[in-house]
Amino acid sequence: MIQRLNKFALFLALGLTIAGAASVITASAKTTARDVAQTYSNIALAGYQDSLTSAQALRGKIADFVAHPTQDSLSAARTAWIAARVPYMQTEAFRFGNKIVDDWEGKVNAWPLDEGLIDYVDGVYGAEHPENALYVSNVIANTSLKISGKNVDTSKITKEFLSDSLHEAGGVEANVATGYHAIEFLLWGQDLNGTGPGAGKRPATDFDLKNCTGGNCDRRVAYLQTATDLLIDDLKYMVAQWSDAGGARADLAKISQRDLLATIFTGLGSLSYGEMAGERVKLGLMLHDPEEEHDCFSDNTHNSHYYDIVGIQNVYTGTYTRTDGSKVSGASLSDVVREASSETDAKIRTALEQSVAKAGALKTRAETTEAYDQMLAQGNAAGNAAIMAVVESLVAQTKAFESALAVLKLDPIAFEGSDSLDNPNAVD
Repeated sequence: MIQRLNKFALFLALGLTIAGAASVITASAKTTARDVAQTYSNIALAGYQDSLTSAQALRGKIADFVAHPTQDSLSAARTAWIAARVPYMQTEAFRFGNKIVDDWEGKVNAWPLDEGLIDYVDGVYGAEHPENALYVSNVIANTSLKISGKNVDTSKITKEFLSDSLHEAGGVEANVATGYHAIEFLLWGQDLNGTGPGAGKRPATDFDLKNCTGGNCDRRVAYLQTATDLLIDDLKYMVAQWSDAGGARADLAKISQRDLLATIFTGLGSLSYGEMAGERVKLGLMLHDPEEEHDCFSDNTHNSHYYDIVGIQNVYTGTYTRTDGSKVSGASLSDVVREASSETDAKIRTALEQSVAKAGALKTRAETTEAYDQMLAQGNAAGNAAIMAVVESLVAQTKAFESALAVLKLDPIAFEGSDSLDNPNAVD
């Protein structure tokens, strides 16, 4: 059973008083929060643009695959999916503090998912789940479903059906019907290896209309292409939000300089602590459960973790390297903190370098020694230690962010938490 925990979704209420702003941004300061917000927005825009471009490249490879469903063309589509994760994961540092992003994120990166909602599953998956009536509903095999007590025509797999009717159907978060992970499941299939070696092994013939395996190949093709088109639509929306006249930039323009800094630190601290250190990394380690892997079908979790952590460093330092090798840079949080306390800035930069290094070591281990799900295995002391080192570095990084709040005389921020860090006895 996939474990789900109620997060301590504690977010900063953006409404801090402007009084005392001079203690944060003085007349002699070289860098203002408005300068930082400009760089921050430019990095967000570039990251979402790169995510869109890479998703469009993925769509091209999927088109090639469904036209000529061979193992080679399937492998090319999988490679494109992995490449598409690189820029997207670096954008997650814009969550939590920005309501536009946080309200939208579940459409593209929700996890874990109950894959039996989408397609056929192995018998070991089970036939029912007490919390999800659609656990094995298999929309690909069925042209009608009962959703929330109503009969729904599913004969046409459209973007509207996936996003408006199937995604999180019945109010169940695990009914993930859209986004990167739905596409991942379709490309790889279930990973039935537990904490042993190997990722999902879906055959190319599951999409071969002339030599179909798994049944309903036409509907599987339709689902894969529709979900990919929908991902592109969603990314276009977010690119627009960070463009010059976009809603995300407009929201930042409405708030005080103190609140701008608080918004950015909220995103960094909440992603670093509750989301990454807690829900995505330590929880799976505590449970020794590969179902808690972020990219569980493809065994790409090491890359997702690494680029999430790189994204945090990008925002703090005000520098992002685009997929074409060009750079976006400018005034940064680091500049503001350094002008208040060079010692605190150096402490944060060191903590960031440590977390990137620990995530890099995890990435290298996954690419040379054993996959992330193998590292999770109970009794794998070296693998467990590599994962725990990432947790510890992220917790230390969050504490460093808290020290910056103090030197900038900002109110304390209740970063998002996780039972795995804050109340481990509640995890079972």
